[in-house]
Amino acid sequence: MHTIVAKVQLSPNVTRLEVTASRIAQIRQAGQFVIVRKGEGAERIPLTIADSNADTGTITLVIQAVGKSTRDLVALEVGQAIKDIAGPLGHPTELVERGHAVCVGGGVGTAVVHPIAQALSRAGVHVTSVIGGRSRDWVIYEEELKRLGDVVVCTDDGSYGRKGFVTQAAAELLAAGKVDVVYAVGPVPMMRAVAELTRPYGVRTIVSLNPLMVDGTGMCGGCRVSVGGKAYFACVDGPEFDGHQVDFAMLADRSTTYREFEQEALQRSLDHTCHIGLDKA
Repeated sequence: MHTIVAKVQLSPNVTRLEVTASRIAQIRQAGQFVIVRKGEGAERIPLTIADSNADTGTITLVIQAVGKSTRDLVALEVGQAIKDIAGPLGHPTELVERGHAVCVGGGVGTAVVHPIAQALSRAGVHVTSVIGGRSRDWVIYEEELKRLGDVVVCTDDGSYGRKGFVTQAAAELLAAGKVDVVYAVGPVPMMRAVAELTRPYGVRTIVSLNPLMVDGTGMCGGCRVSVGGKAYFACVDGPEFDGHQVDFAMLADRSTTYREFEQEALQRSLDHTCHIGLDKA
């Protein structure tokens, strides 16, 4: 059992949990993830390790509540526990050793670029993070990233930072000067757009993919992606790949395979909650 020792609401639907997982905290590296299962019979969910503390034996998980399973996880309170956390899984991030790295995070993807920016900064690399959200309330990890380098904040409505998308700010950085590598994490359309921006410049672009995963060992085949015309499993071969080689159309299509079932599960959960509320009333 992995006890929750801290809980913070980062945005309207994103929660940060700090949980005990001492062995994982000691050996995890940037870019790696864990498979989390709340309890018996619960869905297995892949989550990036956003941070860790080897001294306290804790890891940080950032969860976007979009379906039944993620809502169940963020409903847990400090002192409660998650039954299973398996990891660290996946290959660590391929880090440059010098130069200028641009880390682009969209939405909850900002929490995923944090450990990458953290590792780059520790290596002495100049880091510029470009992060975005719908509005100010949806911007996360700004202060954490400011401790690691420059930060450009974008909001769709212009309520905070600069108005516009992260891709626009990234394009300006590419046009303005030397960028040695770009790391992009977020919605599939955003990562695809960033990869197309960097292609004419020949700037290496690494994206972190989060396709459907079940076991985290490559056996289920759910996380199959196409990179450079070859099939890979994101859980064991990734989750990070060359953005210029990823078949984003296939990735987007496979990501919606179980959308209908996910919506049905969420609706049943909401209906059940309403019935409980009526019974108590």
